[in-house]
Amino acid sequence: MEASLEDRLHSIHQRIDTAAKAANRSSQEIELVVVTKNHGYELALELLALGESQFGENKDQEASLKASQVAENLPAGQTAPTWHFVGQLQSNKVRSMLSYSSVLHSLDRSSLLKELGKQLAKTPEQSLDVFIELNLTDDPNRGGVELKDLMGFTEQVLAVPQLKLLGVMGVAGLNVEPAVDFARILKASQEVQTLSKTATFISAGMSGDFEEAIGFGATHLRIGTAITGKR
Repeated sequence: MEASLEDRLHSIHQRIDTAAKAANRSSQEIELVVVTKNHGYELALELLALGESQFGENKDQEASLKASQVAENLPAGQTAPTWHFVGQLQSNKVRSMLSYSSVLHSLDRSSLLKELGKQLAKTPEQSLDVFIELNLTDDPNRGGVELKDLMGFTEQVLAVPQLKLLGVMGVAGLNVEPAVDFARILKASQEVQTLSKTATFISAGMSGDFEEAIGFGATHLRIGTAITGKR
């Protein structure tokens, strides 16, 4: 018999607590972002009822519709969730993304940064929390900023007043031990903090490797199928 959504969620929280204790950390400093992609808005409402409030999406067309549907169907008294955009964002989708998302985990190139600044300037009261996405591969065509370019790009991000740089985001490669890449992400985080003391957060760790990521300082876990199940 397949475990219920509540059971899967409870199991993940227990594993986060255990991994945090093993790393001499508090689970209170770790944010669980439940990745709800490929599921209907009803799942987000179920997760809200179970106490979750941070949801991740990776495609604007799906995310914008889902955010709207959730807003329209919120129970009385229920606070709306925070939407995190965790996928590669096309520049022509920036305006749409800004209409529902509060956090962008995948700021990965100068053209996207320029468009974010342009669109945010139209609403001076708005701001956006961002992570710089790292490219940990040897493929320059992959999303993410190459490590050799990280400091220069960080300076560009910090120059946009309506962006709040939270830190760095990375995905462990398929053909390496996760610890190797998580160590590189942690080192990149420490380098970024020499330019911005408040950019202390690390978005790393997914369903298959989040416990190891916690050991390397991850503060934001992007967990999907281990909680939501496959669709």
